Amino acid sequence: MRICVFGAGAVGAYFGGRLAQAGQNVAFIARGETLQALRARGLEVASTEGHLTLHPVHASDNPADLAPADIILLAVKAWQVPDAARAIAPALGPDTFVVPLQNGVEAPAQLAAVLGADRVLGGLCRIIAWVESPGVVRHEGAEPYIGFGELAGGLSSRAARLQEAFIGCRGVTAEALEDVRVEMWRKFLFISSVSGLGAVTRAPIGVLRSRLETRELLERAMREVLAVARAHGVGLPDDAVKETLAFTDSLPVEGTTSMQRDIIAGRPSELESQSGAVVRLGKEEGVETPVHDFVYRTLRPLELVARGDLTFGR
Repeated sequence: MRICVFGAGAVGAYFGGRLAQAGQNVAFIARGETLQALRARGLEVASTEGHLTLHPVHASDNPADLAPADIILLAVKAWQVPDAARAIAPALGPDTFVVPLQNGVEAPAQLAAVLGADRVLGGLCRIIAWVESPGVVRHEGAEPYIGFGELAGGLSSRAARLQEAFIGCRGVTAEALEDVRVEMWRKFLFISSVSGLGAVTRAPIGVLRSRLETRELLERAMREVLAVARAHGVGLPDDAVKETLAFTDSLPVEGTTSMQRDIIAGRPSELESQSGAVVRLGKEEGVETPVHDFVYRTLRPLELVARGDLTFGR
């Protein structure tokens, strides 16, 4: 089975690297300095689950070089998904399916609009990791998890094949899900709330969860996502917020999210796919989202600066 990992940032490098370490046939689609580093020095992952070094690494900036792929794990930023969908078309074979691992809940529909709904599964991952330098990733927290499944629900043979590919992978829990939409929204409830408030306050997870004022905001933000999910027909359980807060309490004190780090560093971020999506999807169903609306409106000018659409002194 040939697995193509589109994107060799923290998520793609970690999960793709673990698959390759376990003996799977893995190729990476990368570009620029990352591609150069993978070809020259290989891939290095420093992890609390055990370090990983791969060399040589099969990598290209041309998806056609990797055709036909059996499975494509899409590990680009959420705002890059539409362009990536068009770019990966040359790597598709007759039965290729794509699993998006982005934060947020809109990537499957964006992929389906370009590639066709029959090629797309739902997917999510959980990990606290970042790129230290091209080809070098550090994982510092959260047990690495990847889940995937059919958007229409139920277990399928192709989801089972992907789960089997992860058997023997060190430092990864992989799960074929019967209702992937629920799990995607469960993660969305966490990541959009923690990312948005973390970016506004510039505080790590340990501060957000321990200060009474920010913990209350976290809970309110999570309840807004719960209401939006249910308005869109996603059956998140009654204890979703309680469980998510408990998960937040288990994370490293200094933990941060990728959106938070990007905004603080002045880079383009997933603001539109996280806080913006909560607001947008809430409006579609008449659900008010005041916390996320404040976060989105507050961070939007910084996002415009990062994308070169606005200039002001900071």
